[in-house]
Amino acid sequence: MALATPISPTPSPAHRSSKRSSDRSSSCVVAFSRDNRAANLKTQEPTTPHLYKRRCACFDLYNEVIPYKEAWFWQKSLVQRRHILMERDEDQSDMLIILQHPPVYTLGSASLDKYLKFDINDAPYDVYRTERGGEVTYHGPGQLVLYPIINLRYHKMDLHWYLRSLEEVVIRVLSSTFSIKASRLDGFTGVWVGNQKLAAIGIRVSRWITFHGLALNVTPDLTPFQHIVPCGIQGREVGSISELLAGMSNGATVDDTAIHNSSLQLMDITHESLLKEFSEVFQLSFHHKSISDLDLYIKGE
Repeated sequence: MALATPISPTPSPAHRSSKRSSDRSSSCVVAFSRDNRAANLKTQEPTTPHLYKRRCACFDLYNEVIPYKEAWFWQKSLVQRRHILMERDEDQSDMLIILQHPPVYTLGSASLDKYLKFDINDAPYDVYRTERGGEVTYHGPGQLVLYPIINLRYHKMDLHWYLRSLEEVVIRVLSSTFSIKASRLDGFTGVWVGNQKLAAIGIRVSRWITFHGLALNVTPDLTPFQHIVPCGIQGREVGSISELLAGMSNGATVDDTAIHNSSLQLMDITHESLLKEFSEVFQLSFHHKSISDLDLYIKGE
């Protein structure tokens, strides 16, 4: 099991409110660094807080399976880099990383071992305890993971707004691209179709810079979810886009090659739709970057 290294607190800007609060309706998915102060946390639908599209560097690795530890390092390094740029008043661009992971279980900073159905010392896959909010979840191939590194000062300093906006991205994708009616579920964070959760959300916010993010089940093997209580929610199921679409196909049979090709196409279609809807919901203009660009950025070059 890998343990997270806590992010050291840094002084907060003088203009920020000193009032501290918590995201009660979404406490299982949000984690604050100690230097954060709460914004207005009124529950509300996502809105567009500005009239222009902010620049966003998009590290688009959706066809690649990136080890969790490596992507986690990228996120923490980018957040630290953004802190430096903020102090110089040079934070000119948000960021988005999109990728897949090999099979892995991740825990939030306060996750409970009781939601694991295996001995953590003899886990079927790697297990990482991170600084995000939330309980245990699973990541694996066939699941698209989005890690937004967004400065909420340039959007809306409201964590309810941010969580609802992440949900809105997925709801729009499912509706506009697949004619699947998805919804939010009172008391829970994520995106649901009936009793099935298709997208999980867990975030960390440090000086109003977000990291960690959302995972959407497109074509994954859902079996590993059986070894945990996903997100600590009892009595609910986990679903995927591919299973829902299969259920809408009236039981038509296809060969293995067709299934494989269909899965690849489904990932492509979902990826394209996610980028489109994310750009619209957050009013961002994407500038696509490579892994080498990411390494240079982390080094400050």
